[in-house]
Order: sequence, then C-alpha cells, then structure tokens
Amino acid sequence: MTPKEMERIRSNPAYQELVSKRTRFGVTLSIIMLTIYFGFVLLVAFNKPLLATPLFADGVTTIGIPLGIFVIIAAFILTGIYVRRANSEFDALTRRITEEL
Repeated sequence: MTPKEMERIRSNPAYQELVSKRTRFGVTLSIIMLTIYFGFVLLVAFNKPLLATPLFADGVTTIGIPLGIFVIIAAFILTGIYVRRANSEFDALTRRITEEL
C-alpha cells in the first residue's frame, strides 16, 4: 500500500469514526476488567478473613471461590461483548470504508 493510499484511508471520516469508537470501547472494557481483577487481588492482599468466610455455616466453600469464578466469567463475558460489537458495528464500518475506497 502506498503512502498516498494510506493517507486517503486515514482521512476518511468513516475510518476516523471506526478508530475512535473501537478505541473508546476497548479502553472502557479494559478498565472494567482491570477493576474487577485488581479488586480481587486487593481483597486477597488486604482482606483475607473476608475471603476465608464460609458461604454456609457448615460449609467448606468460602466467599473467595465464587469471587474468583466471577473474575474468570467476567473476562469471558466482556470478551463476548467485544466480539458481538466488533462483528456487527465495527465490521459494518470496515465494509463501508472498503466500499468507499
């Protein structure tokens, strides 16, 4: 691809919209995941007694187990949300850019 073609793509309003939306969405999902992950890590570091609390009076499963599972499931859910939006909105914008050029 020549520099002239690259500049034509970069100056396309649909391309700028795609980059802006995708970047904003990716950063938002990243912040959400980092908050969940580091929140869990901070709980492990600073509040072990809370995580060691059993879920039931006679149970052996602690609160930490479902919270850890939540961290893993949240990663899958956020990935699914990104993939769904990428396959619909972002792919449509990419097709529009390709057709215009």
